[in-house]
Amino acid sequence: MMQIEEILKGIDIISLTGERSTIISNIEFDSRKVTGGSLFVAVKGYKSNGHDFINAAVTSGASAVICEILPENPDKSICWIKTGDSARALGFAASNFFGNPSSSLNLVGVTGTNGKTTIVTLLYQMFLRLGYKCGLFSTVCNYINGKELPTTHTTPDPVQLNSLLSEMVREGCDFAFMEVSSHSADQQRIAGLKFDGAIFTNLTHDHLDYHKTFDNYLTAKKSFFDSLPVGSFALVNIDDRNGRVMLQNCKARHYTFSVRGMADYRCGIIEQGFEGMGLKIQGEEVWTRFIGDFNASNLLAVYAASELLGATKKEILTILSDLHPVSGRLEVVKSPGGISGIVDYAHTPDALLNVIDTINKIREGGAQLITVVGAGGDRDKTKRPKMAAISAEGSSKIILTSDNPRTEDPEKILDDMETGITPDLKRKTLRISNRREAIKTAVMLANSGDVILVAGKGHETYQEIMGVKHHFDDREELKNALLLK
Repeated sequence: MMQIEEILKGIDIISLTGERSTIISNIEFDSRKVTGGSLFVAVKGYKSNGHDFINAAVTSGASAVICEILPENPDKSICWIKTGDSARALGFAASNFFGNPSSSLNLVGVTGTNGKTTIVTLLYQMFLRLGYKCGLFSTVCNYINGKELPTTHTTPDPVQLNSLLSEMVREGCDFAFMEVSSHSADQQRIAGLKFDGAIFTNLTHDHLDYHKTFDNYLTAKKSFFDSLPVGSFALVNIDDRNGRVMLQNCKARHYTFSVRGMADYRCGIIEQGFEGMGLKIQGEEVWTRFIGDFNASNLLAVYAASELLGATKKEILTILSDLHPVSGRLEVVKSPGGISGIVDYAHTPDALLNVIDTINKIREGGAQLITVVGAGGDRDKTKRPKMAAISAEGSSKIILTSDNPRTEDPEKILDDMETGITPDLKRKTLRISNRREAIKTAVMLANSGDVILVAGKGHETYQEIMGVKHHFDDREELKNALLLK
């Protein structure tokens, strides 16, 4: 319970009518969840506009409403707050309502097209092993000191987010590590939070169904860095040309990392195989269980952030050598017959190219790479032919299959993917829309020494078809098929 006046701190208010002492019991932006004493925030969403449901919220007992456009005849018995950006106001209101929990934690956000989940998860594991209590927000799962909390979005909505941060504070957490998606930055889900650090990984083709242009996508990522306070750190990958862009007009302390050239934090690959790779980080050698140039970059980001957060070089390198890859990220499954199966979440052209390049650097000269790949329905269609082309160009054989078709016809998704396959590459391309059969076929085609890549779903344990989620786990399917080989 809190007075509306306390909840409104930091919000740009155009007008306020009603009692500032109005007591609020909860904050809602979904009118269906409003009860007596609620503050309803009317947010203009991607698919619906909360202003269309103000009357429903008032009827359900809302005591106050934050909106950008006031109704013609507002109910004078409740408190009305007009603002220029309801989404931003929701972030600040939620943060205030839960006692500004981000100010009581060392909160670090990671943004970029690829690598977010790996970096936040490894930072979480790093600081747990260093003896701290920690929280984690990731695509795979949210955690508070080892307690698992299921997740539905890369970054939760502001009310969920601040509620979880508040719980982390109550549990005595010292650190919290969070994936910051471009959607969450654009939709102001992180407004009102105090970050102690931000990490930028890279920026490649993704989410253009939402952002429409690459510049919009870049702007959404950069807005996170623009909002960082003085005293926090901004750590960016300068192997990506957009890394420097993130630092422009950023008030935080600037740090860079690179696996290719000069930077504040540097790393090189000494050797690698399917079991792991040897790295040289800041002049020190360390063996890790990870493979791939992109993972060398991810591990370097973890090293740099850990040092910036106060850990010593010796502590960091000792723990790095014992950390395991994140579930569904270049996860290797070996068959008794000598076939290597790899499951990876790669669902963007760049991520797929990185994984295929990594495998091709390691596999023996005569061994085949058989790639099973699809593309999600109801998402950015422009990346479909690119992903098919990358797979065909880098693999010995590819099987185009269904990913999460959601409400789209799987065959039409495969039609889109096939437009990226040139005539000379069609001879090594198969099309099997049933994902289970596609994986089984890949195993049938493989011989000892060959590598099978199953890309796109990684850690996911479901397949969504016509809006219904069915249990499906690439790792289970691949293991079962390999056992029968």
